[in-house]
Amino acid sequence: MRILLDDISFGNSFFPFGVVRSIAHVRIGVLTIFQKWQFYFPGKIFIASENLTHDAGDDLTITFPANFVPSFEMIKEISVEKQKSAYMSGGKILEHPWQLFEYNDWAINQDFKMITAGRVAENIPSSNQVICPENIFIEPGAKVNFSILNAEKGPIYIGKNVEIMEGCLLRGPISIGENSVLKMGSKIYGATTIGPYCLAGGEIKNSILMAYSNKAHDGYLGDSVIGEWCNLGAGASNSNLKNNASIVNVWSKEKNTFINAGIKCGLLMGDYSRSAINTSFNTGTVVGICCNVFGNAFPKKFFDNFSWGNEKYIFEKAITDINNWKKLKNQEITEKEIQILKTIY
Repeated sequence: MRILLDDISFGNSFFPFGVVRSIAHVRIGVLTIFQKWQFYFPGKIFIASENLTHDAGDDLTITFPANFVPSFEMIKEISVEKQKSAYMSGGKILEHPWQLFEYNDWAINQDFKMITAGRVAENIPSSNQVICPENIFIEPGAKVNFSILNAEKGPIYIGKNVEIMEGCLLRGPISIGENSVLKMGSKIYGATTIGPYCLAGGEIKNSILMAYSNKAHDGYLGDSVIGEWCNLGAGASNSNLKNNASIVNVWSKEKNTFINAGIKCGLLMGDYSRSAINTSFNTGTVVGICCNVFGNAFPKKFFDNFSWGNEKYIFEKAITDINNWKKLKNQEITEKEIQILKTIY
């Protein structure tokens, strides 16, 4: 049996995510959507837009929309005897990008059960203060000392080789991905996901950093989603609630107008984008991919792809700048990435 994740028809409906890579690779909870499926069906998950070669000897395919986030119980018990419709009630459908943080509490709990089932966590060092240690799972190589871990309201997952510096305050549900670092005195509220190879600090609440991104200094990030290879300058903060507590309207690139995102929505930032120090993002701001947000004026609520302040980012400069940032994490931009970005540009 194979499972095909159909991501062909989404277009700009999930902007600014699903632009550089398939929506199946967005992170919600501990894992990406693709990784959740792959956990139970290794080598049997395929993404329509990637045209992966199927195993000719395995001719049964079940197709799910790539924006469907499966639950732990559903993905564990899936079988060929049941119809696909029998499973769709056991997960979440992502129709808008802000639903990533809206469903993140649920998703962290689902992934925590899946990843930790039948396993034994590393010991929690005695220098920490802990509430509900049974809801805390620490992977090998992680360093956690002189911090407060409160898992009463939800689990705390700490990945391989994570470093949580002294004085951090964590209140679950929280996921810290492998090789990520929490700076000293960080205040992390649930439901927050810090993806792998991220650097995080300051105050973060109900937000997702996909992977390889930095929000390393003081400043507030709330009800927000940050893509891969992003950087928020020191002191950068976002509003997540209007000062009259009215509906937050978010720009839809697909519909070319603002649409209702509910009472709370912070910053939605696409891959490879950055902001200057002390940037103050308005409620419900959308930043596309490969943007550099800076300037003396209050930032606008929508930055299209390849924005350099209020101008167009020169493509060659954008690639050079991305590569400079990747070198900081001992990587370099690939020719495949350059071609994808060139097509988008």
